[in-house]
Amino acid sequence: MAIAIILVRGCQYGVKPDIKRTLHLLRLTRVNHCVILADPKKYEGMLKIVKDYATWGEIPKDTLQALVEKRGRLPGDKPIPQDILGEVVKAVENGEKSNIKPVFRLHPPRKGFKGKKKIYPRGDLGYRGEAIRELLNRMM
Repeated sequence: MAIAIILVRGCQYGVKPDIKRTLHLLRLTRVNHCVILADPKKYEGMLKIVKDYATWGEIPKDTLQALVEKRGRLPGDKPIPQDILGEVVKAVENGEKSNIKPVFRLHPPRKGFKGKKKIYPRGDLGYRGEAIRELLNRMM
């Protein structure tokens, strides 16, 4: 199952270099950017490092399809055509190479964040499991 990682807090001055490097390796460079990873076991250590700056959870197939349809882009910032949408969703879910951009740019969530400095469920940081669906729907 694929996981979605969303950068909630930006990197300001005074952030440890290993955290900045890990966010860069995950391609999370700006707030409200989302990345889909196919194999969460490989990234367990990286997720522990960025737990105070990002949130993540397992993304259901229908939410993944809506995310790719609404916010997925081809090179040149072109939307994905409907005829290849199914193939692209399968490629993203399985972690295969595809021609879409690897980062999904999202809006800030409607009704805002609960708290950017507290761990889920009291705030918006860290692992949230299936509840990532609700956050993604508010941000699309």
